[in-house]
Amino acid sequence: MSRLPWVEALDLYIRSQSTGWGAYFLEQALMALLGGLPGLLGIALRGVAYRLILNARGFPYIARGVRLAQPRRITLGRGVYLDEEVYLHACPNGITIGDGTVIMHGSVLHVYNFRGLPKAGISIGRKCFLGEYTVIRGQGGVIIGDFVYTGPMVQILAVNHVFQDPHRPMAEQGITAQGITIEDDVWLGGGAIVLDGVRIGRGAVVGAGAVVTQDLPPYAIAVGVPARVIGSRLEGAPPVEGPVFHGGLPVAQSLVLARKEVP
Repeated sequence: MSRLPWVEALDLYIRSQSTGWGAYFLEQALMALLGGLPGLLGIALRGVAYRLILNARGFPYIARGVRLAQPRRITLGRGVYLDEEVYLHACPNGITIGDGTVIMHGSVLHVYNFRGLPKAGISIGRKCFLGEYTVIRGQGGVIIGDFVYTGPMVQILAVNHVFQDPHRPMAEQGITAQGITIEDDVWLGGGAIVLDGVRIGRGAVVGAGAVVTQDLPPYAIAVGVPARVIGSRLEGAPPVEGPVFHGGLPVAQSLVLARKEVP
């Protein structure tokens, strides 16, 4: 006997949010009880309790208002910090965030894949910094190396709509999802957009507001819409104007600074 439509819809919702009914109720209970607690007390309680619902290699620093969907498929390295209102949706192949990485306020890492895409997932390396309201769509798979920095409102979009037939709605024509790779030590300026199928080489710099539609070689300096290479860091970058500041505090000692500073 077929199930009622509302039962099927409810089951689909549960499967999109969690790995099962029991896990769903535990996850929602913990997030309802602890998700909005402010300050160090909230971070401490979430750091202990959320280890029951996600994979944490160390103590996770999770600010209030963080939303987790499919948390059992989320892996956090040591010293990871998730700022307020971060949203991670790990269905189905997971999100992995490396040691010491900081995800800033309002950022969205979203893998939700109901089409059976084989490479869907997001992997972020060690000591990265994602600025406020960064969006990563991982349907085609997104791999980010170590020491990658983004300014605010960067978009990394490993998915694209098919629109060749003008007589059919685009929603019915399917998607493509080739994947995006960003190698170590890359800096994406504020508002930059990286489109599906792109590989950005090690050490590259992408200017603010640029739209990357093609691969960038290692150490390239790229700007514009679409982004074009205007130089190489190997040939010497422009001189620095003004003083240069350095900092190396562990995440646990610099949560306040991390929330006030964007590279």
